This record gives sequence, structure tokens and C-alpha cells, in this order.
Amino acid sequence: MNFSSFSFDSSIMNAIDRAGYTEPTPIQSRAIGPILEGKDLLGLAQTGTGKTAAFALPILQHLLSGKRCTARALVLSPTRELAEQTRKAFETLGKETGLFALSIYGGVSVSGQLRSLKRDMPEIIVACPGRLLDLMGQHAITLEDIETLVLDEADQMFDMGFLPSIRKIIASLPEKHQTLMFSATLPAEIRSLAREFQKEPARVEISNSRPVETVSHIVYPVTQTDKNAVLSEILKDTATGQVLIFARTKHRAQKLAVHLSEEGHLAASLHGNLSQAQRDKAMQKFRSGKVRIMVATDIAARGIDISGISHVINFDMPDTAEAYTHRIGRTGRMMHSGTALTLATPEDRSMLRIIEGLLGKPIERKIVPLRDKGIENPLSDRAYPTREPAASNGARDEHPNGHNRAHDKATRRAKPNAPHRSAHSGSRDSARHMLGRHSKEFVSIP
Repeated sequence: MNFSSFSFDSSIMNAIDRAGYTEPTPIQSRAIGPILEGKDLLGLAQTGTGKTAAFALPILQHLLSGKRCTARALVLSPTRELAEQTRKAFETLGKETGLFALSIYGGVSVSGQLRSLKRDMPEIIVACPGRLLDLMGQHAITLEDIETLVLDEADQMFDMGFLPSIRKIIASLPEKHQTLMFSATLPAEIRSLAREFQKEPARVEISNSRPVETVSHIVYPVTQTDKNAVLSEILKDTATGQVLIFARTKHRAQKLAVHLSEEGHLAASLHGNLSQAQRDKAMQKFRSGKVRIMVATDIAARGIDISGISHVINFDMPDTAEAYTHRIGRTGRMMHSGTALTLATPEDRSMLRIIEGLLGKPIERKIVPLRDKGIENPLSDRAYPTREPAASNGARDEHPNGHNRAHDKATRRAKPNAPHRSAHSGSRDSARHMLGRHSKEFVSIP
């Protein structure tokens, strides 16, 4: 199958050719037809498989006939980055159609968006729910002519608490409209949303629950205090292309990016504490290649659509298997190959088992021989407390690398002549022994 089989207008076909698309991806080949027929659709596919074009192309085709200069298509996105990415896709694919797409999201001045609504009179609105509701409340925008609604990354919108806002927005739409839902995973909440908001939807499922098959997976067993050293070795010897690193918190992402920059890497961070201008600047540097490494949180990374990302590194283990799917979807995009690397501590074993169950196979383990243990890890638990599992006895005395402080103190009192070696000033041999001990635990995981 090729795109000509859909009988798109020549203006759209020209844009498809310019974009370098040769043949539809699986989600595109199966979703475009039902959308063109006006059916509701539930599209389930991994991140990075071409979902945006799967709904953008038929929407553009539909909008070529009918009223102009009024909003007729609405795409709801969970993040600013994804909203802007989607708008750019409409702009690229609809360049010759005369149709205009406008993105609406918070974090920037509302005045520019208001001016564009009045001046450009867009046919396509790509919006984050919060800012859209604000403009609706000011009577600056009306949805009375919307013919097609798209809920993009629906699972993420639910996780981020947008369901009440989505209900309000849908209540403002005409009773008769087409509803398209796209999601990388299908939790029970998404099934409920589909039943509530869609009418006999066509369902297109492309291995929705698993990460893309073009991605290879590797786990590096580490201690918490050795994470930064192991990451440095990986960036030197393995992940030499464009790299996206995931950290658990905004503060951790910022500090890690600063540390990598001090080590001589071209690195930047992307997280919720940055202004929209700062986020745009960081993304532009990463997209253009001026920055090779981006350190991001889960939420901030939504909408990163760069086919050249060769490696995704989980500096911190994700909280859910679904989050792993979304993270890994940032590489191996559009049938390119990619690599997913995860730094896993002994405390991560239960989540690692769940992820391996998701993949349907064990993940390869690799050990990184560390070269220099003399410098304290600036991202250790001493500076960045992480959530640890509850301990039954003396939880507060548990050292990040597995020693019990109270026991160590008692041992030193009993052996006054034994030299004490701190966790951060120990020899390379002792560090290897500790890492090796944890590594054996990991290798034995079924």
C-alpha cells in the first residue's frame, strides 16, 4: 500500500512527497481509511509509529471542503511540546491547502494567542485543555463548528488529571462530531473513555502495550551511589549518538545536566521548572544537534519527536511499565533502530520484572567496569533522597549502598584498630566487589 491509494488531494500528496514519506506505517495504513469515512476511531500504537500523520492527513483532506476561517478540528494534547509538535505537523502536511493550525497552551502570554485567533482565524486548533478552557471562559474561542475531535496521547491526559477538563470541552462541542482517540497503552480508564465519548469506534491496535520492536534493551546493574560514574562510562563508550536521559524529578534532571556539562558533554535539561522560552531554546539546541544530550523528566519529554535519538537512558527506573513504553518510544521512531539503557539498583528489581513481562523476554545485563572511585558522586542519595522501600528494622539507618549504619558503628567500636573507609572514599576493588554482588542478584532474576 502507498499513500496514493487514499486518493488525497494533490496539495496533500505534494506535502507527503516533500516530507519524504514513501509508504504508510502500520497505524497509518489501518487508521486513515476509517477516519476518511467519518468513523470514530480508537488507535492503539507505540509512541513514534506515525500516529500524528495518521489523523492529520485525513483531517486536512476533510477540511478542504466546507467552511473556512472557523475552527472545525480540535486536537487535545497533554503537554505544550506535543501541542507544538502536532501544530508543526499540520503546517508541514497542509502547506499548500491554505488551512491554518494554531497551538494553544499555557506557560506563555495569552495575548499572542488571542491576536492569532482574531487575525488568522484557524481551521485547526491544537490545545492543552487548561488554556483552552481559559479562552473559552473569556469567550475568545468557540467550539460550535468543531467536526473532528482528537484526544492525542489519551492515556497521558488521564494520568495528568485532565479528565474533568476534557468532559467540559466535549460538552461544548456539537452533538454530532467525529471523535478520534490515540494512545500508546490501553488501561481500563481509556476503555471507559472510549465507551463514553465514542460511537461504535473502529479499533486499530498495533502492538499497543509493548515498546517498538526496533529498540534493543540493556540493563546495567548498579548501586545508587555508582549511577553517575556508570552513566559517564556509558556516554564515553556506548551511547555516542544523540541521547535522551530520564531522571525522576525536575531538580535531579537539572543537576544531572549541569554535571554532564561540567564533564565536557554538550548537555541540556528539559523539565517543568523552565519557562516556555527556556524549554523552546533547549529543544531547538537538541533538535539542531548543538546539544547531544538532553536530560528530561517524563512529563517534559512528551512531544519530543526527533528521529535521530539513538539512545534513551533511564537514569532512574520509571514508576510504571507504561512509563517505560513512553520513554523508550523516543528512540527507534518511524522504523529506525534505537537502544534503551536502564540503570537498575537492587531496589528496582520488582519493576524490572514487570518490564520484562511487558517485553515477553529477559533483558540483557551488562556490567560497566568503573575506572575511578575517588570522587564523590554529586547525584548520590546524600544530595538527592529517592523513594526507598520501607524497612522493617532501622529503616533510617540504612545506607544507600546497602550497609546498616548502626551495625557499622558497633563493628568499629568492637574493632578499634580496624581502619574505617567511607562509602565515597573506598578503593576501586571494594566498589567492584559491591557492584558485583548486586550484579549477581540481578542476573538471578527470572
